Amino acid sequence: MNTNRHIRLAQENDIPAIMRVIDLARQIMHNSGNTNQWINGYPSDSLIRDDIMLNAGYAIIENGLIIGYFAFIPSPEPTYSFIKGKWLNDEPYYVIHRMASLPDYHSIFSDIMEWSFMRTQTIRIDTHRDNHIMQHNLQKHGFSYCGIIYLRNGDERLAYQKTIQLAI
Repeated sequence: MNTNRHIRLAQENDIPAIMRVIDLARQIMHNSGNTNQWINGYPSDSLIRDDIMLNAGYAIIENGLIIGYFAFIPSPEPTYSFIKGKWLNDEPYYVIHRMASLPDYHSIFSDIMEWSFMRTQTIRIDTHRDNHIMQHNLQKHGFSYCGIIYLRNGDERLAYQKTIQLAI
């Protein structure tokens, strides 16, 4: 991880900066052809507040500036209980949702993975079929495509998982 960069629990007073990050990330998604994900106000500031209240929302800080955000949530994820396909295993896992970063900062995905895998052996992530940037990052970082899951509203998402052995 960049020496000027760290990850910490997000705080309620971080929400305006986090929403700015999310809005800019949404623009990147839309500009890359992913126009059907993160629509209709998702993710909302109330959802980010919920993440924070559950101690599951994390801010990525560089030189005092919030440059990224993600939710790191312990299993079970209800929408992962049914998959058209097969998960790699049934071990406890963490889910990463709502990953976003400012456009001019790089290696955020790598930093999140490094931080996350220091805390768990298994991560599951889902993404929209049109989110080619996320799919590329997942493949680049050794995630396996496992199948399709369905959100509560019935929308499908591509599901990925990675399991590592923690160093002892």
